[in-house]
Amino acid sequence: MIYFIADLHLSADRPDITACFLSFLKNDAPQATQLYILGDLFEYWVGDDDDSVFVNTIATTLKQLADNGTKLFFIHGNRDFLLGKKYAKKAGLILLPETHLIDLFGQKALIMHGDTLCTRDVDYQKFRKKSRSWWWQFIIKSLPLKTRKKIAANYRKKSTQAKQIKSLEIMDVTQSEVKKQLTNTQSLLLIHGHTHRPNEHHFYLNNDVNAPQATRIVLGDWYEQGAWLKVTADKIELLNKHFE
Repeated sequence: MIYFIADLHLSADRPDITACFLSFLKNDAPQATQLYILGDLFEYWVGDDDDSVFVNTIATTLKQLADNGTKLFFIHGNRDFLLGKKYAKKAGLILLPETHLIDLFGQKALIMHGDTLCTRDVDYQKFRKKSRSWWWQFIIKSLPLKTRKKIAANYRKKSTQAKQIKSLEIMDVTQSEVKKQLTNTQSLLLIHGHTHRPNEHHFYLNNDVNAPQATRIVLGDWYEQGAWLKVTADKIELLNKHFE
């Protein structure tokens, strides 16, 4: 059994989400042999030197799960792309590249956070390119932790305002980019998060109705409830866990 989650946006400001996630890690996740976290585990990440009780609690609980036999994999999201090797080691996470192919019970599956699929969001893609550069990250990481937290809070505010202006179409994936990624990796299954629109989409890569269909599975966010994808050799299910 393999689980996939994304877009938890954990923060000290939302103890309900944190409580739901900790419950998931202790009661649900141990059933899985592997847990893939496909980005935005945290609402923001300003550096591995953040030694707050909040981030350490998450790390400790994740590490316990890993030590008990569940392999934990992590792909960076657009909010926590600065999460580094130090915290990953503390939490028992295996860091993966931003796009990664896995064998899912005999089927090739492409996994990613999903922000690179939203090519129509030009402003975001420009920021993404800059923020992934070594020089930008060097400058940011050189700043005091308190300053980095202020910058992150300001970015969150601007991001929220931008979402109110941008159309839903712009913030969703571009289908041609989806097909491009699947074609390039010769896979028919894509699993991602980022758009917060949990669903399962079926389509043809080359408009050939006689060819096998491709599938795109979108993971849900954790703003109102826990959400994860459960995959076994026989079934794929999007599941929910309501806040207590």
